[in-house]
Amino acid sequence: MSFSENFLHFIWQFRLYKTLDLFCIEGEPLRIMNPGLHNKNAGPDFNHAKLSIGETTWAGDIEIHIKSSDWLLHGHQDDPAYDAVILHVVYQYDQPIYRKDGSRIPVFILEHLFPEHLLVHYHQLMNMINRFPCEKQIREIDPVIVSGFLSRMMVERFEQKSALVLDKLIRLTGDWERTFYHFMAKSFGFKVNEIPFELLADALPLQVLRKHLDNPVQVEALVFGQAGFLSGAFKDEYPRKLKKEYLFLQKKYGLKPIGVGAWRFLRMRPQNFPTLRLAQFCGLMVRSDRLFSRVLEIEALPDLVQHLGNLPVNPYWLNHYHFQKETKKVKLQLGKRSVYHLIINVISLFLFSYGKYADQPQLINRAIKFLEQMPAENNVIIDWYRDSGLIVESAFFSQALLQLNKYYCAQKKCLNCGIGIKILKK
Repeated sequence: MSFSENFLHFIWQFRLYKTLDLFCIEGEPLRIMNPGLHNKNAGPDFNHAKLSIGETTWAGDIEIHIKSSDWLLHGHQDDPAYDAVILHVVYQYDQPIYRKDGSRIPVFILEHLFPEHLLVHYHQLMNMINRFPCEKQIREIDPVIVSGFLSRMMVERFEQKSALVLDKLIRLTGDWERTFYHFMAKSFGFKVNEIPFELLADALPLQVLRKHLDNPVQVEALVFGQAGFLSGAFKDEYPRKLKKEYLFLQKKYGLKPIGVGAWRFLRMRPQNFPTLRLAQFCGLMVRSDRLFSRVLEIEALPDLVQHLGNLPVNPYWLNHYHFQKETKKVKLQLGKRSVYHLIINVISLFLFSYGKYADQPQLINRAIKFLEQMPAENNVIIDWYRDSGLIVESAFFSQALLQLNKYYCAQKKCLNCGIGIKILKK
């Protein structure tokens, strides 16, 4: 049987294998709660998976190969990004694989767990599936009906994400500033480096950072040090100064940095490298002692864009994309699309969440108004709906379409969708 790893990705992503009485190669019972999100960038094939092996629950990455020895063939043993793999999914098992610390990676074998006719029909099936169920019919529905249901989707999206905000708020003893700090840090990862930014926020408590906001160099030392970028020997004066400050502050607060291998640089323009994002994050932190309170005070979108797009970033990064690695001049500030990303995914969400929490409907209205005033996002999913004839004018509707696609279209829940019901009746 000949096939590519993409076919196994398909089997894993859509759980087309036998799902009962699963075991790892060592005989431990395996239960897969969430197969994870398919990763299109460098690193393991699936991120954010959740499963249990024996009595232990794990969350992390999944790597998939035809043979287990492909791990070595692809050079993953030398890449720290693969140390977070919690399960190695293979079609055939031909040798054990170990992490850099010597621990053995659990293996799950797919051979004999799915019917072989799936492979025969795989390409035909892919060609037959529409990108979403009503792709050919949605243009026939009254735009007022579509717009009305998408408005419901946007509120639903806010409600779901607000639940995550409130859960984090509870774990942070009701501190909105610390909760906002964690979500803002995570969003600064811009998908590819979302997890290491989140780990950084855990490793560098806001209460520690706050004590040094009047000293930008110490803020930069804490951020880059806790991110793991100050462990080497440096020739440039700037990183040497940061390292000296960091070693003192690390000892003072008993800090433990995250592994530098968590950060991803591959397939990215230098403008999007995590080092520059960290420098911009430092600028944001220095900008205000009470960042969330400051955000609540800003009522106009242009003022908010100006606040996020004009940060005090250290000029060292004008011609560096890594410590001691010079490059042609890069733009220090966040681009407008990046600023909109932060407003869409963090600030509007927190305005909505806090508005409900504190019974301040004007904040909820402001969150919606900001989304209506920003341009629609551009990604492959939004393009699907545009290609089908929908006019997507603002971030309000692009966000609503992402909600619709993830929780209705992708799961084919047409009977729970106002658009789907209208099509079925028609």
